[in-house]
Amino acid sequence: MSLPPLPDLPCDAQGPVFAEPWQAQVFALTLALHERGLFAWTEWAEHLSRAIRDAQAEGDPDLGDTYYLHWLAALERLLLDRSIAAPLALAGLRAAWRTAAEATPHGQPVRLNAAARRLGRAEDAGGAG
Repeated sequence: MSLPPLPDLPCDAQGPVFAEPWQAQVFALTLALHERGLFAWTEWAEHLSRAIRDAQAEGDPDLGDTYYLHWLAALERLLLDRSIAAPLALAGLRAAWRTAAEATPHGQPVRLNAAARRLGRAEDAGGAG
């Protein structure tokens, strides 16, 4: 599959570069959602470009170290705009990840427990009714 280029994607000779595991995960999640047909790649590129522009307008120096924060913001906005995810589900999962990260010893992988993973599904289903 040939995808149009994205703005400022950090790459080396082998392809995209990820400084942390969550960056690779959000990248892979975005590709998987696109491959399932949940959004067009041009729509994704527009959301990412907007997230980068918004961050720069708010003072992000655009040194490359915040690229995947913009990627995550764009994905969240796209999921909300297309009603793929509920706002409370995203907020709950964001809080669960923050809590898990704070409780994880340095150098260890951050993991959500089963209850936190269900939080997103439960709130999403609750918001649909």
